[in-house]
Amino acid sequence: MLAALSVTAAVAVVNWLLAHGWVLVVLGVLVLSACGVRIHRGRRRSRWEAVRARGLRYELSQLDGLHHSQFEAAVRDLMHRDGCRGAVRVGGGGDLGADVKATDPYGRRWVIQCKHRRHGLAGSAVGTPDFQVLNGTARQVHGADVAVIVTNGRVTAPAVAFAAQQRLHVVDRHTLAAWASGSRPLWELLRAVPPPRKPTALS
Repeated sequence: MLAALSVTAAVAVVNWLLAHGWVLVVLGVLVLSACGVRIHRGRRRSRWEAVRARGLRYELSQLDGLHHSQFEAAVRDLMHRDGCRGAVRVGGGGDLGADVKATDPYGRRWVIQCKHRRHGLAGSAVGTPDFQVLNGTARQVHGADVAVIVTNGRVTAPAVAFAAQQRLHVVDRHTLAAWASGSRPLWELLRAVPPPRKPTALS
């Protein structure tokens, strides 16, 4: 009984639509218009994000005032600005020495440990133990080509020496200021960065 009623209702609907074909046309136009609006908005958002990324700048005073998680997000955004489209923030409990991961346009895998100091140079210095953690996990665990510690504070001289011995990179307050407030990618500001993994239009 219910099946017969369902068939009858379906036939009635089909007959009505056939008799009023303009309804289908209107519905089709509405659907296409909605899709067009979504596509346009998506493209406009992508263009806006690209412009924003190219123009992203931070002053040190801004970075000093961030929470440590916001500082990690700022470093991620700066890597994205430099063309690392896959830059992600992964910091948190159990991050194993990685707060930000990114692959640059040359195919190099970056693993970054962020050390935020709310009081800048007056805060505690980043020391050798911090670099030892990075050295123990960046390449072996995370597959880094470039292992970096970024801080808005100070780095001890022994830590700088250890980093040089272990091919780790230091982005101290001075380098961070040049990177964050300028337009040059980080790999142009650091020495002895590994060669590109792959040829690109930039090489």
